[in-house]
Amino acid sequence: MKPTPTGWPRISTALYYENAAKAIDWLCRAFGFEVRLKVEGDGGRIEHSELVYGEGLIMVGDLELGGSKAPFRKTPRSLDGANTQNMMVFVDDVEAHCAQARAAGATIVSEPKTTDYGEEYWTDRGYECEDLGGHHWWFYQRLREPKTKV
Repeated sequence: MKPTPTGWPRISTALYYENAAKAIDWLCRAFGFEVRLKVEGDGGRIEHSELVYGEGLIMVGDLELGGSKAPFRKTPRSLDGANTQNMMVFVDDVEAHCAQARAAGATIVSEPKTTDYGEEYWTDRGYECEDLGGHHWWFYQRLREPKTKV
């Protein structure tokens, strides 16, 4: 594979919210994202944004920007809570991360728990939560690497 463009991961995702500016502030406070770029349009509408977490990057935009140009853009709330994509993020301390998300108002769907896939695989500890727009997130901490390369 050729190298990715400077500063971009191989894969990133875009999420849409009813109020992207509010969501950006919340995602930073609740999950620890940092704003790399935020382009505001009329009335503070978010035209484009880039939030980073380590090497990961997400883009957050206002739902209304889709309109007739991109009617496929939906929020989980507009689909009766359905999610067509969910994010998984590795963090350094899952307990502290869960506490931070909870304090910011995230709905904790499943409390932190440890999953051991056996010596050939790995052991992770993680939790699931729902953000202010209804998107589901999984945050995990790797506790043990596999003894053999998977």
